[in-house]
Amino acid sequence: MGRVLCGRQFRPREKGGLKVGKTKRGKGTKWMLLVDGAGTPLGAHLDSASPAEVTLLEKTLATVAVTRTHRPGRPRCYPDRLIADRGYDSNPLRYSLKTRGIEPIIPARSNNPRATDQDGRKLRRYAHRWIIERTFAWIGWFRRLLVRHERLVETYFGFFHVACVLLTLRRVMK
Repeated sequence: MGRVLCGRQFRPREKGGLKVGKTKRGKGTKWMLLVDGAGTPLGAHLDSASPAEVTLLEKTLATVAVTRTHRPGRPRCYPDRLIADRGYDSNPLRYSLKTRGIEPIIPARSNNPRATDQDGRKLRRYAHRWIIERTFAWIGWFRRLLVRHERLVETYFGFFHVACVLLTLRRVMK
């Protein structure tokens, strides 16, 4: 499995419920999504809009179902590269990804002068970030997901999975 893009999107929520958190614009649910280079969803995690993306990346990586084997033994569930935005800028996160064999492609924030792995050649791959944004737009076409009306997170997550399955089928059928 080659590169994987990671992103998040906020969805507004009308009332309360599990995994609904405060944002600057009100309450919402955060979509955490991993896609391959073509925009096909590989893993997804829904959570409250309050926690930072850095803390939710582990749970999102755990949802990836594609495995690969580099050497004999136990297969790995991790991609070769992870392209993420500045919300994931954290040196401990970069270190933990590198120990797993994942190449982090995460640009540094302007207020982080000690960011590691800021090679310009590798950061050129960050230009492919539009792929995850396009996938979020595709998922946003499903009106049931656009505004979360369901109080139960299981129901909402079920609809989210149906949307991801339909996107995957569209990619496969082409």
